[in-house]
Amino acid sequence: MSATAVHSLWTTAADPISKIDAPKIEYGQLSPTLIVVGAAIVGVLVEAFVPRKQRYYVQVFLSAVALAAAFAAVVALAADGYATTKAGIAAMGAIAVDGPALFLQGTILLAGLVGLFTFAERRLDPEAHGNRVDSFAAQAASVPGSDSEKAAVKAGFTTTEVFPLLLFAVAGMLIFPAANDLLTLFVALEVFSLPLYLMCALARRKRLMSQEAAVKYFLLGAFASAFTLFGIALLYGYAGSVSYATIAQVVDGTVTNVDPALADTMGNDALLLIGGAMIVMGLLFKVGAVPFHMWTPDVYQGAPTPVTGFMAAATKVAAFGALLRLLYVVLPGLRWDWRPVMWGVAIVTMLGGAIVAITQTDIKRLLAYSSIAHAGFILAGVIATTPDGVSSVLFYLAAYSFVTIGAFAVVTLVRDAGGEATHLSKWAGLGRRSPLVAAVFAVFLLAFAGIPLTSGFAGKFAVFKAAAEGGAAPLVVVGVISSAIAAFFYIRVIVLMFFSEPRPEGPTVAVPSPLTMTAIGVGVAVTLVLGVAPQYFLDLANQAGVFVR
Repeated sequence: MSATAVHSLWTTAADPISKIDAPKIEYGQLSPTLIVVGAAIVGVLVEAFVPRKQRYYVQVFLSAVALAAAFAAVVALAADGYATTKAGIAAMGAIAVDGPALFLQGTILLAGLVGLFTFAERRLDPEAHGNRVDSFAAQAASVPGSDSEKAAVKAGFTTTEVFPLLLFAVAGMLIFPAANDLLTLFVALEVFSLPLYLMCALARRKRLMSQEAAVKYFLLGAFASAFTLFGIALLYGYAGSVSYATIAQVVDGTVTNVDPALADTMGNDALLLIGGAMIVMGLLFKVGAVPFHMWTPDVYQGAPTPVTGFMAAATKVAAFGALLRLLYVVLPGLRWDWRPVMWGVAIVTMLGGAIVAITQTDIKRLLAYSSIAHAGFILAGVIATTPDGVSSVLFYLAAYSFVTIGAFAVVTLVRDAGGEATHLSKWAGLGRRSPLVAAVFAVFLLAFAGIPLTSGFAGKFAVFKAAAEGGAAPLVVVGVISSAIAAFFYIRVIVLMFFSEPRPEGPTVAVPSPLTMTAIGVGVAVTLVLGVAPQYFLDLANQAGVFVR
């Protein structure tokens, strides 16, 4: 640092402070997040003061009301024009309130509400002396197989802490795609990641596998967060600010004020390229793109299935929203640098996810690699770098999230003596044993495959059309080939369910509670409505596809 810069810092620090302005917080514009955070805090107090037998009912009611109220607040903001004409920056420049943010927040809240229904599913458990239990550990602090855990299982205990953890995760996800500066982005990342790490370790059955999955997710997530934070530091050195608008101005060369303390580093392209790449790597980890996908199959398999469904849907929505805002608002001037890289990532993600899925014998691992392939399809829309690209990604994320939660909700119903029967061989003949459940799962698989008259077809058509119009026609060809490969393993499962003989010792299909039936029903309804009549929702995504700057 030069002597002039040191002198500038010293004299600035020595200036008397005449007035400290109170922060200006637009509470109304932040109401969806504040509602969820408030309910999460109340949920923590419920764990402390409400008797154990009543906690489940209080937590489910509190969480459902909070998520529904937050969604109503999002709708009210959109109806008041904040998605279009009144879009702006709230919380002293930290959070954007615009069309993409509100659309994604609404999707996350609805996905969280539907995911909550799967969290709240309770079924009779012989080991719990006839008590109804959920998918989570009887007592999270107990060592697996210990006497204290066995006593908690017999007593029918449940880990109701998952409900405030779910709300904290949703709160972080609401901020993540709306963050308008790098520090807010990082804080939101940690707010929703930490609850997910915890919830992944709380499976009632196969606890050691669940804890192994959580440790893998935590360690790899910590590395991804470290890369993100280091990238933020480099971008701050490049632009002298963490604000998206200021960084974009420095990238475009329109900035007029130079911080004397950073005069030696501001405008250094090496800092920009390395820092931007590190942040993008952290976001690609969250969406499960190749080569940052290695955690996905193990975590999806080991985590409690309701957590897997929620994480596969809502995390992808939030992470792609943050990636869109970073590339379209902060780094549009570098599109000729990051587009070729994204081309490569999209291609290996689509092909890698589809090809490796063919070799899987576990239904949850198969859906994990399916999720990886879908991340590649969504990246095709991101690469378009057009308003249609943004709107197509928004629509795809909305369609994909409900199909995913519905599919994992069906997985929770197929059970044997060891819990959920996830090996594909145990699904043989399921269509004969339980035709309705198999038919519903087949609908979800056809949507994943992108078969016409399903939401998956409408979403893929939208992103491929935007990519082709954005100059990425070869990428669309790769996407179509990947979709054809992926269709093979989806149809293989359908054939296994309907055209194979059921095994005598095969699993049973649990009778779902009204909550799980609602989650599955919403998934089927969204799949068919968005597939048969998608135009209204495509128009809604088009109206919401403009970022505020």
